Amino acid sequence: MAVIIDGKAVSAQVKENIKTEVSALQEKGISVALAVVLVGEDPASKIYVRNKKIACEAVGIQSKEFLLPESTSEDELLQLIQQLNEDPEINGILVQLPLPKQIREQKILESISPIKDVDAFHPVNVGKIMTGAFDFLPCTPAGCMELLHSAGITAEGKRCVVIGRSNIVGKPMAMLLLHEHGTVTICHSKTPNLAEICRTADILIAAVGRAKLVTADMVRPGAAVIDVGMNRQDGKLCGDVDFDQVEPIAGAITPVPGGVGPMTIAMLLKNTLKAAFLQNNL
Repeated sequence: MAVIIDGKAVSAQVKENIKTEVSALQEKGISVALAVVLVGEDPASKIYVRNKKIACEAVGIQSKEFLLPESTSEDELLQLIQQLNEDPEINGILVQLPLPKQIREQKILESISPIKDVDAFHPVNVGKIMTGAFDFLPCTPAGCMELLHSAGITAEGKRCVVIGRSNIVGKPMAMLLLHEHGTVTICHSKTPNLAEICRTADILIAAVGRAKLVTADMVRPGAAVIDVGMNRQDGKLCGDVDFDQVEPIAGAITPVPGGVGPMTIAMLLKNTLKAAFLQNNL
């Protein structure tokens, strides 16, 4: 039976540490603030923004929301971001994706000041992740690493397989495992012999967005399995890993829900705190 890596418990500890540090900054007269920009009425995005606001308040970070109509133009959004870039009271800027079709996402992400880019999507921050000289890490991969560390699992000398090659999770996840001296293979929809490659993994990261893709025959006995997926099947939330099949075989596994999900917001708060330190030369 696998060790269940409890994302709720780990994220609670991370948030407690952040709360202590935010309080210490406040005693020096420094407040920490995150600007969250939402364009349009996407229901899932509205839930994410609400959850981020609740999480910010719980640790003492100010959450400043900017809710814009669906019809907002790219120029109008760029103008708002420029104002936030120049506002000394804003430490982090997060633009909730997806954006309406009239707005180019990459153009918007590139307009956020790298020192306020708490999602770590700006090309400057992506480049720093490649070299290892980073200020911020993308929230979901950073959360995955935190979960592995909480279970006493390091990548050094391990065979690591990442299923998924997105800019948000798959690619940066592979880089973080490499920085910890793992031997990393990235798999995707065009990879032949997927099951065979996955069976070589000491650490298996599933981040592809296909419900229960990873089955028992794809997992090496004793492997650590981190499930980044968030899917719905038969009305129920499930991950990319068939938990019931894989859990008896794995050495450690994250559940869905309650695994990686809570860590993503915790890492966003951590990045916002780091931004405040950097901007105040601390």
